[in-house]
Amino acid sequence: MNVAMFVSGLAAVTTIVVWFVAFSAYSRRLRWSVAGVLGLGLTTAIACMRIEQVSGDLVPQFVFRWQAKADQRLARPLADGLAVDLTTTTSDDFPQFLGPQRDARLTGLRLRRDWQAHPPRLVWRREIGAGWSSLAAVNGFAVTLEQRGDDELVTCYELGTGQPRWFHSVAARHQTVMGGVGPRSTPTIDQGRVFALGATGVLRCLDGATGQPIWTDDLLARIGVTPPEDQRAIEWGRANSPLIVDELVVVPLGGPLLGPWNSLAAFDKASGRLVWTGGGSQASYSSPVLTTLAGRRQIVIVNEADVSGHDPASGQTLWEHPWPGSSQGGANVSQAVPLPNDRVLLSKGYMGGAKLLHLTPAPGGLCQAAELWSNSRVLRTKFSNVVVYGEYVYGLSDGILECVELASGRRVWKGGRYGQGQILGVDDLLVVQAESGEVALVEAAPAGYRELGLFAALDGKTWNNPSLYGRYLLVRNAEQAACYELAIEEETREARSGQDAATETRSKAAT
Repeated sequence: MNVAMFVSGLAAVTTIVVWFVAFSAYSRRLRWSVAGVLGLGLTTAIACMRIEQVSGDLVPQFVFRWQAKADQRLARPLADGLAVDLTTTTSDDFPQFLGPQRDARLTGLRLRRDWQAHPPRLVWRREIGAGWSSLAAVNGFAVTLEQRGDDELVTCYELGTGQPRWFHSVAARHQTVMGGVGPRSTPTIDQGRVFALGATGVLRCLDGATGQPIWTDDLLARIGVTPPEDQRAIEWGRANSPLIVDELVVVPLGGPLLGPWNSLAAFDKASGRLVWTGGGSQASYSSPVLTTLAGRRQIVIVNEADVSGHDPASGQTLWEHPWPGSSQGGANVSQAVPLPNDRVLLSKGYMGGAKLLHLTPAPGGLCQAAELWSNSRVLRTKFSNVVVYGEYVYGLSDGILECVELASGRRVWKGGRYGQGQILGVDDLLVVQAESGEVALVEAAPAGYRELGLFAALDGKTWNNPSLYGRYLLVRNAEQAACYELAIEEETREARSGQDAATETRSKAAT
């Protein structure tokens, strides 16, 4: 709609100018003087201005051509080099994309619902490199991907202070006008190691204590393409967060623009050795998820133009179903959501909407997917994912929060304009990260839309997912990262008081 309005407006202005210069009754001198002034102004604007970025609704932001990008003005982090313990786990951990279960939901934590009486408290805020990665947090430390100049970094921060503890960089930079600068995926923390996939396909396994590399693999070299060639196939960069399955780390692989393709690749997480490849689809911007459907344990992945399930041991394709999309246009970004009763929910933007599938066993140990319903008018989750509570699903549909009934695909309510942001479910509440940088607290209830609180967490465009480590909300965008303490109800976990004391002790020690 914004593009259509821009084109229409440009056509209207052009028509008026052409009429004035070529056909109006004004004097030739005046007509050509106006044309000259307009031409000089347009030439000057083109020479001096460039599009820095666009919003999720394709509204451009202009800056002077000589103005350096924010990440290019940042030096490398001043890491203190102290050892980090990512081996010890806690009940508060948020170790991967979308949380412990990779479903954008947390349970057992009761946030206070009145942010007027109990407002979020800023713990720290700092500059950060560019990118749309979120923060994975384990044992009081947070890890993310960021771009600083020509280097793509995996960085570990002290959760209590925001102090960098270590970083590991590779020479890589991904940049597009529409997609922005920097890495898109979120690191995964597993047994003291950090697994991260960069925007240009560099897969890293790092020692979580020091950030030193254990092994790396270049996916683009493996499929035989250069970064510019990969960008023609997957225009906005590799955005897939690694999935740990037993002793494997699994990521989408894809291939050249015209193929051949492999949907997934699995590497031995200890050595980096390639164990298997599976499927025959081009990569999308979605990430794999582990689940059990129709009696089969399997990895489900949304690909460029379909969704498929794969055997974790071999990569064998167990089932697939069409889900139209293009990694150069109407991209598939949102996760497949496994649901009870062998169902899978799909959603996407670009007028795609939502679809509910049902899986049943098929001969030869395979599965068969059948469509229960499809509705192109609901859950148009362009960059975001949904949160499911019982038989209702909540998501940002073209930037507006929406509640949909799972059984029918019927919209129950729609309200609250948050742009192309993100959501996280916390018990019966939704923490909504707005594209503008604000964070809202909303009831997850089919009775109707009700916003309980709102505060300005960050400045500027925010496409990154929020993370919640216990009561500590971690948010970031392409220029800032911050930690806020949220007020909670009476303790709901026996270990929480001890964990908070340990976090406070580490914070004081770091300070």
